[in-house]
Amino acid sequence: MRPADRLNSVQEYYFSRKLREVRQRMGSGQDVINMGIGSPDLPPPAAALSALTESLSQPTAHKYQSYQGTPDLRQTIATYFKDAFDVVLNPENEVLPLMGSKEGIMHISMAFLNEGDGVLIPNPGYPTYASVTELVGAQAVPYTLRAATNWLPNLEALSKQDLTGVKLMWVNYPHMPTGAKADAAFLAELVAFAKTHDLLIVNDNPYANILNDAPMSLLQVPGAKDVALELQSLSKAYNMAGWRVGMVCGSAAHIQDILKVKSNMDSGMFFGLQQGAMAALAQGKAWFSELNANYRNRRELIWQLAEGLGTTFERDTAGMFIWAKLPEGSLDSEAYIDALLEKHHIFIAPGTIFGTAGEGYVRFSLCVSEERIVEALKRITA
Repeated sequence: MRPADRLNSVQEYYFSRKLREVRQRMGSGQDVINMGIGSPDLPPPAAALSALTESLSQPTAHKYQSYQGTPDLRQTIATYFKDAFDVVLNPENEVLPLMGSKEGIMHISMAFLNEGDGVLIPNPGYPTYASVTELVGAQAVPYTLRAATNWLPNLEALSKQDLTGVKLMWVNYPHMPTGAKADAAFLAELVAFAKTHDLLIVNDNPYANILNDAPMSLLQVPGAKDVALELQSLSKAYNMAGWRVGMVCGSAAHIQDILKVKSNMDSGMFFGLQQGAMAALAQGKAWFSELNANYRNRRELIWQLAEGLGTTFERDTAGMFIWAKLPEGSLDSEAYIDALLEKHHIFIAPGTIFGTAGEGYVRFSLCVSEERIVEALKRITA
């Protein structure tokens, strides 16, 4: 049996392949310090755990759930957007809970893209944007981000390109992997760009509250709902990556189109997860104050590690990663991280997995304890 032709355009996810090697090394006795992936190691809010366990005895807990999530969860998401970003959402039809925002990338692509449609994809950027684009038969149109422009797209230059047939644009601020932040003025320019070129902009925004003094939503821009969607996730913000809880928000018309896809691909989110998600989203700013205090301590140590390796980086960034430029004359990014793994048993991510513009860079994750970062520092100075 031959696999579908669509698989010719995608490869196994880098981390799926590379982490097998890391596990094999650990299985053979190597003490590998994994700073490669953004899988939070801190616990979720205690209230979320309590809400999950208490829900299990409810009569409807183990039945099929609504494709749209419970009304209470949608209202909680709408309240969160109002409190965090002053964005008003109708919980009835402008909010759609997801089993993680990663599935939302597929649902959105299936809802709006026909074969051959163009999709603007950041380079560097989250690899799933490109792979899902290829899987649905659309055409990836990379746009290069550069350090000189703070990793923001040059909208003026993009406007001079032939955007005929381009239907959708992925953006992600605070940006992964670089940690770059977008301000209100840029977000307004982005909405205007979408209206001028008849595009749907999707802002993938899971890092809004992490080490970010001014959290923002693209939906804050007046008129944004006409041309924009926003994805958010509880994975990073509330240390609930394995729970697979996210959301997409936007106009009722756009959400209805996505629901047509989603309702044919799952049978609703487990009730207990929805209850836990509501408890997490109700934590307020105090939760992020504590979370970010922990990440600041780790970031200080990672900065020392990055400097010890001779890399350079920006300090005014958000999110849970450090994006660092390799020293002049270094090996290419993948060879560099392979050498680091072999010599010091430290795993970090090569910039190239996020696109060709990531060559010459590496990414450190903050999802590792202070003790392990200190151990990494000892290894590189031994």
